[in-house]
Amino acid sequence: MPLIAVIVGGTWFASRFVEPAPPNRIAMSTGSEAGAYHLFGKRYAEHLARSGIKLDLKTSNGSAENFARIRDPSSGVHVALMQGGLPDTGEVPELLSLGRVFMQPIWVFYRGNEELSTIAELKGKRISPGPIGSGTQLLAAKLLKGSGIDGSTATIRNMSVRDSVAGLRKGDLDAIFLALAPEAPLVGELLRDPAIKLMSFANAEAFVRLFPYLTRVTLPRGVVDLVKNVPPRDIELVANEAALVVRADLHPALVGLLAEAVKRTHGGGGLFQRVGTYPKLQDPEFQLSEDAERFYRSGPSFLHRFLPFWLATFIQRMVVLVVPVATLALPLVKLIPAMFRWRHRQRLLHWYGQLKQLEARVAFDTERSEQGEQRLELTRISDAVDAIPIPIGFSEQFYSLRAAIDLVKARIA
Repeated sequence: MPLIAVIVGGTWFASRFVEPAPPNRIAMSTGSEAGAYHLFGKRYAEHLARSGIKLDLKTSNGSAENFARIRDPSSGVHVALMQGGLPDTGEVPELLSLGRVFMQPIWVFYRGNEELSTIAELKGKRISPGPIGSGTQLLAAKLLKGSGIDGSTATIRNMSVRDSVAGLRKGDLDAIFLALAPEAPLVGELLRDPAIKLMSFANAEAFVRLFPYLTRVTLPRGVVDLVKNVPPRDIELVANEAALVVRADLHPALVGLLAEAVKRTHGGGGLFQRVGTYPKLQDPEFQLSEDAERFYRSGPSFLHRFLPFWLATFIQRMVVLVVPVATLALPLVKLIPAMFRWRHRQRLLHWYGQLKQLEARVAFDTERSEQGEQRLELTRISDAVDAIPIPIGFSEQFYSLRAAIDLVKARIA
């Protein structure tokens, strides 16, 4: 009973520290369906699906809406992609970053015969910096303001990505801002459109100095299409780095699974980075996830390398439960044989004591006046000893007691 009580108590105590099983369905806020955020979300979903986890993708207007969603527990969003440089992120302990995962250039596409090389040259133009509240619009507003452009010096139309591109192609807009990864299909389409041009930032270095979260990058000549020489010359751009952010209460096993998806999706080379550049174990805006850091440095755990996700996770959870209980129970289990031996030894010693008392009475009764009572007492002791269940290991002590009984019997006679 004490052993059972210890095991039950230890199990209850250890269970307070065991992580619950990971959910089999989580939600991610991405971006527009035409953008790279949604494309990458699909790749993450494919990777998680192999482990039996459903990743629901929710389209949005971009980073700003993603940030609002993931901060709101009632939104049901657990994961989001966000570009760097969002305003007023501040301290957000409820969010953790899985690191910077890819480069996101600022593309300024425009129409016209003239070659534009600075944002300041967009004065008097019809411009779409993206939908209001989107990450693209917030960043474009900073670049426009820094270049002396606002609603009084240009026509600002805040339109969605699709509407912006459609307006540029129709001639309703003169320039549009896009903050998309180079893998976005829309970027390739616009770069191949002969009626549309991509601005090369002549003052890219100035933007980098003024906005520390921006990086200067070069789109090499012909990198999009070597045969058609697209782009026809090196293009200087500025870019920020996107982060994959999760809620701090997301199950650690799912964080590791997402980190693995990030590494598989973004670990290769690209137009602006070499193989292995991403993911980066740094984030100037959000606290890094320790689970993600551990995965990036050491890879998946031993169990996750050789077992299905659900089984590896189950074993890890059970280890947390079993080890403390085993630590408590093992010493008690070792005591069981000792207690077993002590119990049987005490039984034999008890009847040895009874027999010793009877032997003393026999020796004291020199007149043999109590011989009948002594025989009855000896019979009682003998019957009781015969009824004791004796293990084989105690046979020697048992037969020694039987021999002692026979000796006292002879003395009585």
